[in-house]
Amino acid sequence: MKNKENQLDEIFKHFENQWDICELQSDHENKFIRKQYASERNRRYYFPLAIAASILLLFGLFIVTSKNSDRHNLSQASTETQKTDSVFNAMLQFELQKMKEKKSPLNEKIINDALLQIEKMDQDYEKIKLELIEKGENQQIIYALIHNYKVRIDFLERVLKQLNNIEKLNITTDEKTI
Repeated sequence: MKNKENQLDEIFKHFENQWDICELQSDHENKFIRKQYASERNRRYYFPLAIAASILLLFGLFIVTSKNSDRHNLSQASTETQKTDSVFNAMLQFELQKMKEKKSPLNEKIINDALLQIEKMDQDYEKIKLELIEKGENQQIIYALIHNYKVRIDFLERVLKQLNNIEKLNITTDEKTI
């Protein structure tokens, strides 16, 4: 520790008369105060404006999300319809997850195509839900909801079978070449 202090003292002694010492201009303090006052004045106007913009943004988000949640939610449907929807949705999500776990460079194209097809079926499902909300529950609309879920789940199961067949084919081909 003492050694470092001695080194620092030596460095300062070495540069003792070489320091750049400059005095500030006499009006420096006044210039600084004027600049400080100008920046504070600008900030005074921005703060209320920022608060108003934030409130407006939050209000807009609230309106948009409340409209979307009413349009895409089955909260107005009966409890049986809501339960059926949640069960089928859970099954669909499970199948989607299984398919995504199988993603590899060999089957990436198949999975991406399957996801595009599911997206199209999801758009049909959204149309059916909108019709359910607009027209109310009836047997045809509920059947259409269930049928859409079944078609999507069956499609995913067929894709999973195809992916399994590709994996088996790839494994058996590799074994025969040895």
